[in-house]
Amino acid sequence: MLLIYNDTTTPYFNLAMEEYLLKNFDEELFILWRNEPSIIVGKNQNTLSEINLDYIEEHSIPVVRRQSGGGAVFHDLGNINFTFVSNDNSFSDFRRFTQPIIDLLKTMDVNADFSGRNDLLIDGKKFSGNAQYKYKNKTMHHGTLMFSSKINVLSKALKVKPIKLEGKGIKSVKSRVTNISEHLNCNMDILEFKDLIMGYLAESNPENEQYTLSETDIKNIQNLVDEKYSTWNWNFGKSPKYTLRHELKYPGGNVEFNLNVDKGVITEVKFYGDFFGSRDVSFVENALAGEKHEESAIRQILDSFDIDEYFLGANTDVLVKGLFGRNI
Repeated sequence: MLLIYNDTTTPYFNLAMEEYLLKNFDEELFILWRNEPSIIVGKNQNTLSEINLDYIEEHSIPVVRRQSGGGAVFHDLGNINFTFVSNDNSFSDFRRFTQPIIDLLKTMDVNADFSGRNDLLIDGKKFSGNAQYKYKNKTMHHGTLMFSSKINVLSKALKVKPIKLEGKGIKSVKSRVTNISEHLNCNMDILEFKDLIMGYLAESNPENEQYTLSETDIKNIQNLVDEKYSTWNWNFGKSPKYTLRHELKYPGGNVEFNLNVDKGVITEVKFYGDFFGSRDVSFVENALAGEKHEESAIRQILDSFDIDEYFLGANTDVLVKGLFGRNI
């Protein structure tokens, strides 16, 4: 098995790295990596229904879709991510891949256990969520290890606001969480713990060997970042169909927003309410149909209208908030 200790903390690069290594290396792999603050959503999720959009925009938190299913997670530099790539048919065998982590923690007098479908717990609190992806005859298993994560930020970034967003995407399940560092008998920082994990895997099998990403590897991974992982089409456009319904009150009255979205593109939008306007809102509705459900694209369309003529007393900012389920 090749052991890869990755120092890059850019989430777009790290998610692309997983796909590149999975599809281009014949050897079995174990990878350790960390991400700067970011939200990582599952392959089958509606991105907008999983995130607190106001919070992540205010704090410039990247949102990246991964290859595997499961729920959305918050990453920061207090969290270590581990990835196994196996060449046998081990899909759905979560215990096999998480057992080395459990065994390591037991040597540190931390009583970690596997629980439920894909979680690791300490004293009944979750510190690791895991997911898998199958590619040809390979299984990629990856998981989080919360060591010193900012749990309060996690709850804010993933807090779903009470908008009516209906769709077929897989919803995340919220759990009580804890950090590994709170359960250790010694002082240790996250990089020391990361080294400890890598050393434990190296000692577990003398045939395991270290591998460093080459310049060619890095170039190919960056190409995948540019073509896929940093794009709106992958991170938002891959969302399943959904319907957003939201009611917003502004000084000119109430507006009900009704959107149907498919692959991130608005297929239909309708405005209802007790607002006044000198022009028919159908012109705005028709202009938005076929556009990405993405703020900059919608702003560009709305800025071409004198919004006050259609929604008396309103402006582009009011409509943007409503079209994304926000309140004023």
